[in-house]
Amino acid sequence: MVKNIQYKDTMNVDLHSHTTASDGVLKPQELVDLASERGIDLIAITDHDTMDAYDIALVYPTNLQLIQGIELSCKWGGNTVHILGLNVDRSHNSLKEGIRSQKQIRRERAHKIADKLKILGFTNTLQAALDLSDGGQIGRPHFAKHLVNIGAARSEQQAFKKILGEGKSGYVRADWAELGVAIDWIEHSGGTSVLAHPTRYGLSKTKLLSLFRDFKNLGGKAMEVISGHQLPDKTLELATLCDQFGFLSSCGSDFHRPDESWAALGHVPKLPERCRPVWTDWV
Repeated sequence: MVKNIQYKDTMNVDLHSHTTASDGVLKPQELVDLASERGIDLIAITDHDTMDAYDIALVYPTNLQLIQGIELSCKWGGNTVHILGLNVDRSHNSLKEGIRSQKQIRRERAHKIADKLKILGFTNTLQAALDLSDGGQIGRPHFAKHLVNIGAARSEQQAFKKILGEGKSGYVRADWAELGVAIDWIEHSGGTSVLAHPTRYGLSKTKLLSLFRDFKNLGGKAMEVISGHQLPDKTLELATLCDQFGFLSSCGSDFHRPDESWAALGHVPKLPERCRPVWTDWV
């Protein structure tokens, strides 16, 4: 865990990124190298339900500060939401057991997805998805990529829209950990729980406010005010809500691959002045 962040107002901060340990395309060292090239001061690798990226002895310059992170999938009110755990201690038993449980849930869902795809006439999809994950955390994007490779969809987005997305014939709902359980894993490991990209869940304003209240009451500490490229009005709206609920503020690109300009590593706008950055708690 990082305890002494060298804070300055002009910091280039990106606290949400993915590697080949989950559904990103860059290996952990490649991502760190890109972060250094782009002048990032503070970065977190937040792969889905795994911290395997940190098992590698990453080499990076002293001016780049790397904090340990994870993005946990969890359920709330019949919805799947994502919680970032930032500055966690991955050796803590509570978090280790939680990650082990999440990985098992992913494996079980992958088998069920493959079974559904077989009914639709697509064979050997589980092995293909495992091959594409290359030893990393298996997820729906790997099935989507396979469907593109075999010509069943023109793009991964179309694969989700036609087959893998919610309500489609290849969709399987995962039995993720409850929101409060995921928050406890993070907080007990000494980390800070952050509600990731809150406007991407398709919730009404009423339900979104209910999510914020539950997240706070269950021990959640911060919210992602900026996620990738978003309209300034959306940023100001989230900053206001962050202030209203007393949350710390976080920001990140949600980087997965270099060819996505809307989620470019290190190209994250600055937080509004009214926000209290989540990393100030680590100073």
